[in-house]
Amino acid sequence: MQPIKRKWDVLSKEQREALIKKVIAYFKTERDEELGVIAAEDILDFFLESLHKDIYNKAIEDSKTTIKQSFDNLEIDLDLLLNN
Repeated sequence: MQPIKRKWDVLSKEQREALIKKVIAYFKTERDEELGVIAAEDILDFFLESLHKDIYNKAIEDSKTTIKQSFDNLEIDLDLLLNN
């Protein structure tokens, strides 16, 4: 049976499994609570669904800033090559 792929779940199977283990470990060490795999998946899904748009938008803004800085640097470099 093929697992359901949600639009906000961009993690690979390996990444997802690693994060589920981290959620379980967090609840054990920080809250002294035993958490099962299904509960950990639900928590991970909640945060992915809740935050995916904000994280995506932040990544786009960061990319825009990086590209703008690169073009600004390119413009400076090209101006330095002008023969005066």
